[in-house]
Amino acid sequence: MSAHDPAVNASGATDASVARRREPRTWLRRGITIGAAAPFASILIRAYQGALGANPIATVMNELGLTALVLLVASLACTPARLLFDWTWPARIRRDLGLLAFYYACLHFFVYLVLDQVVNFESVIQDIAKRPFITVGFAALVLLVPLALTSTKKSVQRLGFRRWNLLHRLVYVAGALAVVHFFWRVKIDVSQPLIYGLIVALLLALRLVIRQRRRSARSRA
Repeated sequence: MSAHDPAVNASGATDASVARRREPRTWLRRGITIGAAAPFASILIRAYQGALGANPIATVMNELGLTALVLLVASLACTPARLLFDWTWPARIRRDLGLLAFYYACLHFFVYLVLDQVVNFESVIQDIAKRPFITVGFAALVLLVPLALTSTKKSVQRLGFRRWNLLHRLVYVAGALAVVHFFWRVKIDVSQPLIYGLIVALLLALRLVIRQRRRSARSRA
């Protein structure tokens, strides 16, 4: 075998083919990024056209917040999908989806802080303290911060997998708080936030049930 030939492992697969299986497909990650950018691009285009409705700031905040929630729920679906169907690719894109959700959540808060409250920190603090839907929304954003900061492989090595995994379970708490924020924000037609709430609850239940069954199977083996 020449120095340029890929090594072959015990199963007969080359190191190159194993690496390709382990790394997320480029087109998939690019597709996720482009798809996630579409709502923001739509907002910019409609803002330029003056087509954001009678209350453009509320429209922008609502759409940014909803996109953040959609991406967060999609990231939550990755682990149950991996456990349920034995797929590997959901685990590889979970970080991308989670970070995109965090970016949209930050944009959502940025619009609230800068455009809605005109960087009036005193008013913002009062809102967080006195208005429950803003309180839980801000709590969800705060929980996402350490998850985003520790999303790298180096963070896993530094914290150790067990502690890192325990920390990142907070994403379910953040998801639940985001749903409550959405529910209290809408006030009248709560059908959409209820759907997201059911999805988050189902994903958590699936994860717990599948893991429990696997633990039981290992204990019997």
